Amino acid sequence: MTDVILAFLADYWLSLLSVICLLVISAFFSGSETALTAASRSRMHTLENNGDERAGIVNNLIERRDRLIGTLLIGNNLVNILASSLTTSLLIGLFGDSGVAIATVAMTVLLVIFSEVLPKSWAIASPDRFALAVAPLVRPFVVVVGPISSLVNAIVRRILHLFGVNLSSDLPMLSAHEELRGAVNLLHREGSVIKADRDRLGGVLDLGELEVSDIMIHRTSMRAINADDPPETCVREILESPFTRLPLWRGSADNIIGVVHSKDLLRALAEPNVEPETLDIVKIAQKPWFVPDSTNLKDQLNAFLRRKLHLAIVVDEYGQVQGLVTLEDILEEIVGDIADEHDIDIQGVRQEPDGSIVVDGSVPIRDLNRALDWSLPDEEATTVAGLVIHESKSIPEERQAFTFYGKRFTVMKRVKNRITKLRIRAAEDEGQVG
Repeated sequence: MTDVILAFLADYWLSLLSVICLLVISAFFSGSETALTAASRSRMHTLENNGDERAGIVNNLIERRDRLIGTLLIGNNLVNILASSLTTSLLIGLFGDSGVAIATVAMTVLLVIFSEVLPKSWAIASPDRFALAVAPLVRPFVVVVGPISSLVNAIVRRILHLFGVNLSSDLPMLSAHEELRGAVNLLHREGSVIKADRDRLGGVLDLGELEVSDIMIHRTSMRAINADDPPETCVREILESPFTRLPLWRGSADNIIGVVHSKDLLRALAEPNVEPETLDIVKIAQKPWFVPDSTNLKDQLNAFLRRKLHLAIVVDEYGQVQGLVTLEDILEEIVGDIADEHDIDIQGVRQEPDGSIVVDGSVPIRDLNRALDWSLPDEEATTVAGLVIHESKSIPEERQAFTFYGKRFTVMKRVKNRITKLRIRAAEDEGQVG
């Protein structure tokens, strides 16, 4: 029997060598497909900009991903079928009809291990490096077989179109921003990105989704100067204020006639023969800038930079003053709170010994989520009090409690129709509103 096998190998060594070469080529196609589809496009663009020609080849290949995958699949199937056919022919000659079953089992094992799992595991372990290595070899094959792949893709599209599936008009399930956000959150969970960096990157991505009304200082909390007050009173209020710019109103808080900058005030007081009692506050005030409350933060940030201004008065669709927004407010959405030596430290969130959180009703939901790494929704309400009112469909009484989104909200203090203080703790029974 041994002599028969040795004689067989001597007669068919070329065919055996061909099968081995075909398995290697199959492994190349499988690994190339995995690496080129998993390669980081951002890293490839960076490498290409730095002069790496292979990265440019990778970018050209993955620009037409469907053509690339189709070409590699055609090549992979060709060599797999050819290798299986040669092996079956060889084993039939050696074992007769039972050679078909032996060839099927043997090629299945060899293809799965050496042509699928091994190369794809290698490629997915370092896709960028693998893609750079195989791209120069894959490109000529794509140039030659690409037209056939395009024809196959056209046939597939036509067949799917008969079943109501139109591939050419399918939109990606995730937007670019959502993909970035998902990648950042994943890296944070894996420990590669710290929470502060995740919050900053998320803040940049959120600018286009948030409106000025989401972050503005509401009119009830807005500090402003009454132009009808005595000049010395106005000067004292401006100098004692922690803010550099203050709105100036006359007759009614809705009638904003200017914005006073403390630096302009100091310049005016430095003029000869000018005293606080004789200073005309209106003359040194700058013209107010009014913006709609529906302006998104990305546009408002660009407008601040373009106009070289730092404060705008927010109005609703009827022209009524709703509050004010500053450049610092928008920047804080990205980098978090910006504090300086003149800021007033207001504790809006306090941790209690029993593990509960005492929160001012005016605390923005986004700030609470960022501080405590929660995920309370902020689509329908801006503040914590607004969220409770929205979910309860009422203005709650003191000591009334509600459970939703995995948290138990208890109203601690209410002033007129405003919820001013709440206690929040983890809820045992999530999802109910009581």
